[in-house]
Amino acid sequence: MGSQITEELRQFIKSHGVQIIGIGDLMMYKFDENPPMEKNFFGKFKFGISVGLRLNDEIIEQIKNGPTVAYADHYRDVNKKLDDIADKVKKWIENKGFNAYIIPASKMVDEKELKGELSHKAIARIAGVGWQGKSLLIINPEFGPRFRMVTILTDMILEADKPIKNRCGNCEACKISCPAAAIKGVKILDGDYYKSREEAVDMEKCFKKLCEFKKMEGINATVCGVCVKVCPWGSKKHGKK
Repeated sequence: MGSQITEELRQFIKSHGVQIIGIGDLMMYKFDENPPMEKNFFGKFKFGISVGLRLNDEIIEQIKNGPTVAYADHYRDVNKKLDDIADKVKKWIENKGFNAYIIPASKMVDEKELKGELSHKAIARIAGVGWQGKSLLIINPEFGPRFRMVTILTDMILEADKPIKNRCGNCEACKISCPAAAIKGVKILDGDYYKSREEAVDMEKCFKKLCEFKKMEGINATVCGVCVKVCPWGSKKHGKK
């Protein structure tokens, strides 16, 4: 049943124009990494479905030292599309007799810490969507970090994807370009990962800069986009589109 219903689910999601789909086994999720989350509630779900929509390259390429109005608008539009798709996926799962719960694309329960109910990135990582880079962004082999995500949790029995090893190597493009000087350029050996996000990024510096950007005319969102743009994975210079 697992393989058949997994394929049906993938095809349903793809029918809504989705480019990225990953399924993660929540047994691999470290619940204690995200204090706002209630393990007793989320523990009943067995799998996390990461759904990603690619961001527009032309809009990304306009970013220089901070977000543009076009990027902020695009960010909001893509998040809304993702939430709409997630709602359709939730209903599809429920119609099959299972439970589902949506973690919205950009809902925060702790804005200063930049945390949601669950970490989209942590689930995307175990779902094989990509690896988590030195900027904390999930980097997909095809699209790099140029996409947004929504997450659906379910108790439907699915076949999980396998995580991808980190491929950042010695690259420090995000560290060099970070307008907040928040990315530390943590060393990553043999495709492994840092132990905590604080080891990789100074979240206080990042949040402070995001607040500055949010006040800019036409932005009104906690966005930056610089590390998304400069990452060589997914860029035309890297041969990816």
